[in-house]
Amino acid sequence: MADFLNESGEILKHGHKLPHWQQGEVMQFVTFRLGDAMPAVKLRQWKEERDVWLAHHPRPWSTEVEKEYHRRFTRQQEEWLDEGAGSCLLAESAHRKIVRGVLMYYQGVKVEHHAWVIMPNHLHLLFTPKVPLEILLKAWKGTSARRIGSGSIWQKDYRDTLIRDSGHFANAVRYIRRNPAKLKPGTFSLWQGEKALAVK
Repeated sequence: MADFLNESGEILKHGHKLPHWQQGEVMQFVTFRLGDAMPAVKLRQWKEERDVWLAHHPRPWSTEVEKEYHRRFTRQQEEWLDEGAGSCLLAESAHRKIVRGVLMYYQGVKVEHHAWVIMPNHLHLLFTPKVPLEILLKAWKGTSARRIGSGSIWQKDYRDTLIRDSGHFANAVRYIRRNPAKLKPGTFSLWQGEKALAVK
């Protein structure tokens, strides 16, 4: 069992426009958000620009091309999310407690979490999947939405990245730790496992 991406190994893909990738139990960094967390006009323009870029940069990507993608597109979305748009249901501790319980329900069985943060309108998770990624995301989103009881709260899709090496893992841990830096205490939940806590 490998923790990190083997670029010459088989990768399972699912999804359409930007397929989700999984390679056995290789670590994943996943972000998903509430359905109302992105300004619609900005998101439409972002998608148009990304579609043009993707047409000229088919996957698999080199490390340099992946960095360019994240610089141009991921960073922009993260900035919008961190602006706190939408209902921000997860700013409420009761809702975060529900999400935390759902995330940790299969800890050590179907998933091995390394670090995660629940922000007011989105989540970042770093974990090792033990089952297909889409099964985990469907369970986390579906169960948490039903228990929160506010209808269909999550965006349809999610963003995932296979972890390439120990440096990539450490950067993902640090990103998760830093993400709530500007928030008021009591509006986010941060959790770190043993491997994440070892990262300085």
